[in-house]
Amino acid sequence: MNVLLRALARAMVKRSDAALIKACGGAPREAGGRTLDPRFQYMEHQARKRPAPDPLTPEVARAQTRQLVELFGARRERGVSAEPIAIPAELVRSIPARLYLPAARNTAMGVFVYYHFGGGVVGDLDTSDAFCSILAGALEGAVLSVDYRLAPEHPWPAGLEDAIAAYRWAAANPDRFGAARGRIAVGGDSIGGNFAAIVAQEMQRTDGPRPDAQLLIYPATDLVAETPSLATYADAFPLTRATMDFFMSHYLPHDQDRSDLRLSPARAPDLAGLPPAFIYTAGFDPLVDQGAAYAQKLSSAGVETRYHCFDALAHGFTAFTGVVPAADVACRRMAGEVAEFLRRIG
Repeated sequence: MNVLLRALARAMVKRSDAALIKACGGAPREAGGRTLDPRFQYMEHQARKRPAPDPLTPEVARAQTRQLVELFGARRERGVSAEPIAIPAELVRSIPARLYLPAARNTAMGVFVYYHFGGGVVGDLDTSDAFCSILAGALEGAVLSVDYRLAPEHPWPAGLEDAIAAYRWAAANPDRFGAARGRIAVGGDSIGGNFAAIVAQEMQRTDGPRPDAQLLIYPATDLVAETPSLATYADAFPLTRATMDFFMSHYLPHDQDRSDLRLSPARAPDLAGLPPAFIYTAGFDPLVDQGAAYAQKLSSAGVETRYHCFDALAHGFTAFTGVVPAADVACRRMAGEVAEFLRRIG
């Protein structure tokens, strides 16, 4: 592992906010009326000093993501165990997954199906490991994290099809998780949030098992709209507009219609009747406007919706809880709010 990155991680843990801002030139990072968390500012400052990979390939991007998660992510929650699961998919393959089970179990809770971030190109079960353990602890119930197929080896809709298949399997097999029958929820961050929103819509279209709730964390919801945040935060760390374009160039087949509802769920003509939505965004994120707009559309359609923007945080903050205290606080708040709702309706 890069020695400089190790030093960066240690420095952020030990130094004060003021010292970190001073190391970045002395002025807080501000954009769009928001002020970035000093630790994210320091990471962004350091990232801009390093030359960009040339060429950037999916393999290089995956290695970078694994390194960021290893350096800046937190350890799994105490009292939460994890075990590998193989979800039957087709005759010749299965979908890898990881099941999180807290020591303290609420037998009235269902299973929560979760999809990690990564633009459909990077990420794996370790990407969302810390957050899924936080979620399982808050729920006092099972969380199933899905390792869906990635592009370019498996372009859209392969990953989405895995997400849907895993959700349906989890709904049909609650005894496998010690979960209450008929109780299930879905969630994810970034493209994982995109998957979760689409799963909720797909279950409504096909009369499938309806989620009790959908948790969408800085989700991509409209691959067509050119919102102001795409420009305001085009160079934000760790997700830039250029990185988004890189992901989509590998994720989507050539000339794919991006308005397809299985890519852009916000373009659905009727959102009425969808499950209650918990939508959270990061302020320093090209996608912040998409999450906010989808929350407004759901609310206008009569869907019970809770929305909050963590203005000082950046995209991907669920993977930075080891070095950004505000990210850890945000993750526990999100997990706590959706857990409180699911306990109440149960």
